[in-house]
Amino acid sequence: MSFKTILVPIEQHELMSATLETALVLARKFDAYVEGFALRPVVAPVMAMDIGGAFPLAELQENDAKMATEAKALFDAFMHKNAVAYGDPKGAAGCGWFEGAPDGDQFVGSHGRVFDVTVLGRPGESAQSPRLSTYEACLFESGRPILLAPPAPPRTMGENILIAWNHSTEQARTNAFALPLLRGAKKVTVLTVEGSSVVGPTGAQAARHLRLNGVACEEISVNPGNRNAGEVILSHAEQLGCDLVVKGAYTQSRLRQMIFGGATRHILAHTRLPVLMSH
Repeated sequence: MSFKTILVPIEQHELMSATLETALVLARKFDAYVEGFALRPVVAPVMAMDIGGAFPLAELQENDAKMATEAKALFDAFMHKNAVAYGDPKGAAGCGWFEGAPDGDQFVGSHGRVFDVTVLGRPGESAQSPRLSTYEACLFESGRPILLAPPAPPRTMGENILIAWNHSTEQARTNAFALPLLRGAKKVTVLTVEGSSVVGPTGAQAARHLRLNGVACEEISVNPGNRNAGEVILSHAEQLGCDLVVKGAYTQSRLRQMIFGGATRHILAHTRLPVLMSH
């Protein structure tokens, strides 16, 4: 696997520019094809109600079409500004647009199955933030990794990588997806946060596996003290000057993480670095 095909859902949110910039950094690293499509919320099939009354379906459909037009215009303007040509890559990154995508987050998951990675903005709580539902639809339905874009786009990606090893199936799968980046990195650190792991191979064993697959790496283990694993992972990544974190998502159940918190939830809320994630 490589990162030759990149999907970027396009909608009007506060991190859309940073998301496209993050996707472009990855695309230029691999001379990849970047495809956009208009991501829109689901519209009820009959009428929508608000305090002022009902809106006819025709009006809603007109607004839907307007959102799609604006999404394509945003994508086109970004690609033109960055000299990325429409069409398959020919020695440089290329781009394309998928017309007629249906409304709703579920399409992100299904369409993402024919891409090497989907790039999404870091979810947030405000109405202007990327939606957690989009992230989870892609995470659980695409069978492919997500590249989570931080609020400020990175200047580099994949030169100094932190692997958040927690012994899990999810992390092993994410490591495998990340191999094209890991093999090209100048520095890779396999970090284990003590007490936050499931039963499985140690960080030293994970590091050995990576070395045998052509990845030069070192392994460290950290006592978290009174911090949660997500805090420790992000703190060490920033201390080490990393430009990418590789993290398996939702090793604990989503319900447990909603109630008690967890590393995935913390990273989704706070990361300032790109994070490659899969489940």
